[in-house]
Amino acid sequence: MFWFLLIAMVVVVAAVTLAVVGGGAAGGLGEAAPDRLYDPLPADRPASRADVEALRLPVCVRGYRMNDVDDVLDRLGAELAERDARIAELESALAGAHAAAMGAPGLIEDGPADRAGERPAEGEAPASGGEEEGKTAR
Repeated sequence: MFWFLLIAMVVVVAAVTLAVVGGGAAGGLGEAAPDRLYDPLPADRPASRADVEALRLPVCVRGYRMNDVDDVLDRLGAELAERDARIAELESALAGAHAAAMGAPGLIEDGPADRAGERPAEGEAPASGGEEEGKTAR
């Protein structure tokens, strides 16, 4: 009886092994597709917060795939650098416009009739109409 159970167990193990590795009539298990980044960041527009939150990086045996992670980090780094440059450009333009509006000395050259304390001579019209007289009187 012992030998019969031992032989039956060997036959069952062999049948399961052949079915798994593909030696049986069923054809075995198919090849597993490698994990790849199927939904990368959009190429036609800058990445938004929702794009980054929806991003799922594929994993491999020892963690994340380095190439996919490097590609995503490079893309996000380039977009952040571009946004930082644009913000700096807009801030400098705003500072220049603000300084010009406040009449900072040295940024705008004063004309001969616009200098501090000077008024147009009699008979001369103000440079910008009646508005100029209101500004000097204040």
